[in-house]
Amino acid sequence: MAVKIDKKIKGYSVLTPEDKAREAAAPVPTASVARETVEKETQQDNIIQMHERIERPEVLIGSTYKIKSPLVEHAMYVTINDIVLNAGTEHELRRPFEIFVNSKSMEHFQWIVALTRIMSAVFRKGGDVTFLVDEMKAVFDPRGGYFKAGGVYMPSLVAELGAIVEEHMKSIGLIHDPEMSAHQRAILAEKRKQYEDRAKKNADVSAAPAAAPAAPAAPAPGAAEDIAVTGDGASFPPSATLCHKCSTKALVIMDGCATCLNCGYSKCG
Repeated sequence: MAVKIDKKIKGYSVLTPEDKAREAAAPVPTASVARETVEKETQQDNIIQMHERIERPEVLIGSTYKIKSPLVEHAMYVTINDIVLNAGTEHELRRPFEIFVNSKSMEHFQWIVALTRIMSAVFRKGGDVTFLVDEMKAVFDPRGGYFKAGGVYMPSLVAELGAIVEEHMKSIGLIHDPEMSAHQRAILAEKRKQYEDRAKKNADVSAAPAAAPAAPAAPAPGAAEDIAVTGDGASFPPSATLCHKCSTKALVIMDGCATCLNCGYSKCG
């Protein structure tokens, strides 16, 4: 049977037997959808995500952190302001919007201004901004780093700024730091107790009167050692070395194995 085509052919497709069988089949009745479900799905489309076109509100909430580094004469104050998206809904989200660093020291003024402007632009761009933490904490100072209160090693001033950003992101829920389980805490407490008991035992042995008094000799390895409070409520032996896992000066030798009294890391597994 010939069919006359009056219009221009713009495309074509071959009708297969499967297509004919599908058209001949009875239509399956669709189930009714509740109105609440439709409204909920519609609300999902109205969720506001962070992007660069969001204008800055008149008022922002934020936090200010203090950096006291031996690399600079005066303290530095880091302020991170956050914007709250979808406020009052179940999709409420708090995201960093801008960052400022203030100090009486003008030595690092130009690079600090440049760094904070770039970081603020990245915050407003949206997406996953947690990568800034790893990038900044990996920066080291060729002149050498320093130890914060608590024995935490900072390789540079930029690295400490990255640690502050990490702390802030944890406080607003952008970064979730897995906490140690009860079993791990119990093992760590047991290791600390063993080390303190051993130090106390060595102190008792060294305090015993000698048969023949002689010139004072240097203390033998493993002798008595005071447990010094290093800050932030953490107490570690003065001879402890740096743990590469938690960057804390809490690595001691126990039973011939390097063990961290802060995070529980052990070189022997």
